[in-house]
Amino acid sequence: MTELWVERTGVRRYTGRSSRGAEVLVGSEDVDGVFTPGELLKIALAACSGMSSDHPLRMRLGDDYPATIRVSGPADREQELYPLLEEKLEVDLSGLSEVEVQKLKTIVERSIDKVCTVGRTLKAGTEVTFEVTPT
Repeated sequence: MTELWVERTGVRRYTGRSSRGAEVLVGSEDVDGVFTPGELLKIALAACSGMSSDHPLRMRLGDDYPATIRVSGPADREQELYPLLEEKLEVDLSGLSEVEVQKLKTIVERSIDKVCTVGRTLKAGTEVTFEVTPT
């Protein structure tokens, strides 16, 4: 299993790391060149939806289809949560008939609902635990 952790690199600045060698810079909204934790949550959701829809889209549009998944949703600062996250898949379906477009949309939505772990986790309201461990 891949290990994940963040290391503090400054005031409200962290570097997220994985045991596979990946890194991501995390920090406050007022710091250039970093993602906020909320932005990473949204990116994780969009990436999961993209990966979950990749197979049905590739089967219909070919291996090299271009796609962008935009994700948005303002934070509710009183409750410190995102009450709604909206995703929009932008993909060229002009080569398909209206019937084929509707069928593909249904297949893509079902695929995401079935295998997007991030989306499924958010919808389920997963329990989160936290522990302070002295070094």
